[in-house]
Amino acid sequence: MTDQEILYQGAEAKIIKSTYLGYDAIVKKRVHKRYRIKEIDQVLIHSRTKQEAKVMALARSHGVSVPLIYDVDLKQGAITFEYVKGKRIKDIFDSITSVQRKKLCQQIGVQIGLLHNAEIIHGDLTTSNMILSKNHVYFIDFGLSEISTEIESRGVDLHLFMEALESTHSLHSTFFTYVLNAYTKTYNENAVLVKQKIDDIVKRGRYR
Repeated sequence: MTDQEILYQGAEAKIIKSTYLGYDAIVKKRVHKRYRIKEIDQVLIHSRTKQEAKVMALARSHGVSVPLIYDVDLKQGAITFEYVKGKRIKDIFDSITSVQRKKLCQQIGVQIGLLHNAEIIHGDLTTSNMILSKNHVYFIDFGLSEISTEIESRGVDLHLFMEALESTHSLHSTFFTYVLNAYTKTYNENAVLVKQKIDDIVKRGRYR
């Protein structure tokens, strides 16, 4: 890999633009934590890197649009995957037309439905973790993802995205309806139970 450029430095990982066998690539490299015992730190980085790569591969196999993984280095805690050229949904959501925004939300709902069909919970569904490339929505950053069959987990996943719209795109938060409708048509199990769980989570927040 050559010509590396750090795009983002977070508490958990560095996001680096690079190349892999001549292709533009992104490297996500987990950061070592000095406050942790070295051996424990290495085990955590190893397991979390492995989990994220596994989930991304599983999601892709179930039709979810995620970057193609090129390489996984468990020792270094690094995943190298294709560079998806496009724009973050966060950066365009408020500026596109209502028709475009509706179609975008429908795509997002379908993608979440496919994730949940595969028993994958993303864990960080925000418009920052979605990229629009050639009119297609890609999901990124599966660092908090998990495998779960629980309705609660599905409700939390969708509720998180609903909150993301309300906080980051408050003028268009009602477009979550299109996300939920598309999700309902895609999700293979009982979507009514997921909707009820979202309502339960909202009520919990009100009575805290």
